[in-house]
Amino acid sequence: MYDFSGKRIFITGGSRGIGKAIAQGYATYGAEIVITYKSKEKLAKELIDSLPGQNHSCLELDVTNSEDIKETISKSISILSGLDIVINNAGLFVDHPILDTKFDDWQNAWRSTIEANLIGPANICYHAAQHFKKQKKGKIINISSRGANRGEPISPAYGASKAGLNAMSQSLAVALAPYGIFVGVVAPGFVETDMTSLILSSNQGDSIKQQSPLGRVGRPEEIAKAVMMLSMDGMDYATGTIVDLNGASYLRS
Repeated sequence: MYDFSGKRIFITGGSRGIGKAIAQGYATYGAEIVITYKSKEKLAKELIDSLPGQNHSCLELDVTNSEDIKETISKSISILSGLDIVINNAGLFVDHPILDTKFDDWQNAWRSTIEANLIGPANICYHAAQHFKKQKKGKIINISSRGANRGEPISPAYGASKAGLNAMSQSLAVALAPYGIFVGVVAPGFVETDMTSLILSSNQGDSIKQQSPLGRVGRPEEIAKAVMMLSMDGMDYATGTIVDLNGASYLRS
């Protein structure tokens, strides 16, 4: 079903979790990969060394730094001799319940979350779009969350940032379609990763799993398959789509 031979892929936050699974999926089907990391250099390099194929690289990137974004996109295009698909996966989740958080911490949580989850991806979309316009094709997939619609009571900035990401993605899908540029969204529910392992092994784990009628949370490779499906050749008419992938833990129509 999948064939990404010769495709050049840029993935933010690719050293672990969902980003790692996405990188592994694309590499398995023939793509060349650049992943970014913020602090997990060792994990990023280990992943790159383990991927099938060749010409894979990892680059350090702070998605809240606009100059870093511009330089990293440019460097990735040079490494890969072009770019075909961009995946905005890096993100931030900070607890800041409104009634239990000091105002300074509340403001900091909002600023840092919006910068990482919305403004950073917006800037990456900007630079990717400039490149894709020249070649009259390209695909952008943004990783959102069910929290954009279901709500995040202890991390409202996260829910708001992902709702903004959904809206931005659909706006860009309309703006960029005439130039052959695809924009889509995958919105996972709770996913089992190293970052969520502690809460899943705690006394909250069972209740989280029971949010889905499947009685479990998502797996990173399931999210990766949805991302690859959206970015396949022949899926252009799906531009603007938001794929909910949450095991029926939250349904909307």
